[in-house]
Amino acid sequence: MLKPFPANTPALRPAFLLASVLLLSGCSLLSKNPIDDASGNGPPSFELEVEAPSDVRELLLQHMELQQYRRLSDLRRSELSRLLGAADANIRSLLGTLGYFSPTIELQLIETPSDGDTPRKVRVQVEPGPATIVRSTQISFSGTNAEDPSGRGMREGIRRDLERFNGERFSQSAWSNAKNEGVRRLQNRRYPTASLVDSRADIDADLNEAELRMDYAPGPAYSFGPLVIQGADRYNPAELIRLARLPVGEEYRQTTLLETQQRLANSGYYDSVFLTLATEVAQPGDTEVQAPVIAEVREAKLQKWIYGLGVSTDTGFRFSIDHTHNRVPYLGWRAQSKLQLDQKNPLLSTRLTSLPDYSGWNYFVGAKAAREELADYMANSATLVAGRSKSEDKIDRGYYLQYDMAKAQGDGAPPSSSSITLNYGWTGRYFNNPTNPTRGYGLGWEVGAGNTITPERKPFGRMAARWLYYLPLERAEGDTGRRSRLAFRANGGAVIANGNTVVPITQLFLSGGDTTVRGYSYQSIGARTDNGKLIGGRYMASGSVEWQRPITVADNRSDWEHATFVDAGTVTDALNTYTVFVGVGTGIRWRSPVGPLQADLAYGLETKKVRLHLRLGFNF
Repeated sequence: MLKPFPANTPALRPAFLLASVLLLSGCSLLSKNPIDDASGNGPPSFELEVEAPSDVRELLLQHMELQQYRRLSDLRRSELSRLLGAADANIRSLLGTLGYFSPTIELQLIETPSDGDTPRKVRVQVEPGPATIVRSTQISFSGTNAEDPSGRGMREGIRRDLERFNGERFSQSAWSNAKNEGVRRLQNRRYPTASLVDSRADIDADLNEAELRMDYAPGPAYSFGPLVIQGADRYNPAELIRLARLPVGEEYRQTTLLETQQRLANSGYYDSVFLTLATEVAQPGDTEVQAPVIAEVREAKLQKWIYGLGVSTDTGFRFSIDHTHNRVPYLGWRAQSKLQLDQKNPLLSTRLTSLPDYSGWNYFVGAKAAREELADYMANSATLVAGRSKSEDKIDRGYYLQYDMAKAQGDGAPPSSSSITLNYGWTGRYFNNPTNPTRGYGLGWEVGAGNTITPERKPFGRMAARWLYYLPLERAEGDTGRRSRLAFRANGGAVIANGNTVVPITQLFLSGGDTTVRGYSYQSIGARTDNGKLIGGRYMASGSVEWQRPITVADNRSDWEHATFVDAGTVTDALNTYTVFVGVGTGIRWRSPVGPLQADLAYGLETKKVRLHLRLGFNF
């Protein structure tokens, strides 16, 4: 057990005295005003005043070496005078970056009255003099492929871009950017190891002229070799190489390499992918090299579960479970299954997809069971599908055999029916951004033909098409931000069959809601049965015109946009009898990382009601 020492112990008295002195001195250090030290955070030892043209003044206030000494509270007059002597050279060096090589500079130290609280003043007066003009620009290429015929267009383009500086004011930043841009252009296509071997700016301060010289070395011309995947364990790299669609043998382009990397990253088999061209395989003297592409990957887990909660003004609250198995045992295909529970369309589905073959086509089979609210009826349906598909950078296509069965419930419901059809679908997406497009267009269509099976066998056909186009509008003068635009949308579809053919109710068309005709509830636009019930129709058409305008806050563009729109659509069983439903409204958009979040208020001219429409994300 520890015992306390008595306070009168002789050996402790000096210790207590020493501790007290240290404590008091520490308190005095803590109480010292921190802005009075020489750390750079104290009051300024002198004021700095710069008289010069605006561009020169801004540069000097930001980069003059004098600025870093202003906060030294113990700076003496002799030391400040010495700093002023060195400031002239520093200012001339800074002005040279703007093309001023013969300036007139006056530095003045102004003492203050006896009031010790007023700091001294340093006045810098600068007359930059005439600006230096670029008289000539000489661009040369040396070494391997300096005269490569296949790179002639690129070399001439670099020369044209750099020679445009002739007659303009010289500046260090513009020259550096131009030099580096030339290297980037070479490295982005055909010459990934290109370099700038020499650059020089000869300044004639007497004539205020500059001669610029640059020498580039293109180096070997590269083409794509085979793709080598490193880090593979769970998944067969020989099969996944086909997903990358690397154009082996074609000329190297950095954009192609990045697109290949993105395809592998989006495949779902990898959590991370990094591609590099193995340029080290080149030997001295090589003019053309086919280099392998190395893919360093971190594989995704074999299985993945995703739980989701959502809400939509069309279908209400939604809970979903998605499961992905990237390699089904004994088959090797990917299985994607989904359970969705919501108020209007609960469903259970699964889809198995093979890896693509060397032509890019893959096989798939799928099944879906759903209970859907289709206008005034509830329908239990089942779908089986099998076919082949191909996904490219901008185009998706596929052909498939599909079986449909639907049983409607409700007063006056049509009889249950089933059918089998052979279908082909094609979708092209030519947008500038896959999640937040501002220009471009998309076009998709599907066509199918087959027979009903029950209640009787009769032939029929079905076709549908959709189109979306963004038209950017002209910028106002001086406007460098995002442009406003018009968005045009059109949808159409038709079922071709005899009037007494009973087509499954899920094959008919309905309209209305967030993505078709706003101002009307989800699937509230359809045909009418003999007893006045709303049901899907055999013909559908809808369209929309929307003006999207970026919102400016304090003269700055934000991620918010305003939209004004007009929607119109119709669904009918007879082309000579139809009603066009029109909705008008306005809304706001937020450009989120996952796509636009939109909130719209729309007024239905037929129902004379206002509806709120919410939607997140973009898909076509």
